[in-house]
Amino acid sequence: MWHKITAATPLEGLRLLVHYSDGAAREYDLHPLLDACPAFRDLETVPGLFRQVRVDPGGYGVSWTGDLDLSAEEIYVNGQPRG
Repeated sequence: MWHKITAATPLEGLRLLVHYSDGAAREYDLHPLLDACPAFRDLETVPGLFRQVRVDPGGYGVSWTGDLDLSAEEIYVNGQPRG
C-alpha cells in the first residue's frame, strides 16, 4: 500500500510531524540518519535548512534539497504514530 503525505511540519529536535491522506500521522526522528547518511548532517548544521521541508509532488515523500529526501513509506513505517 502506498501512503501519501499531505503535510509535513518540522518540530524541535530534528523531528518531523507528517500527516497522511488516510488520516494517519507519524512523528519521525531524523537523528538516526545523521550517522547512517552523512548528507543529513546538513539539516543540523546549516541554519534554517531543516525548517524548509516540503512535501514532494504526489505526496510520495518529503525533501529539503535535491540530495536530502525521505520516502513516505520510510516515515510511515519507522515513525511513531501520533493521535
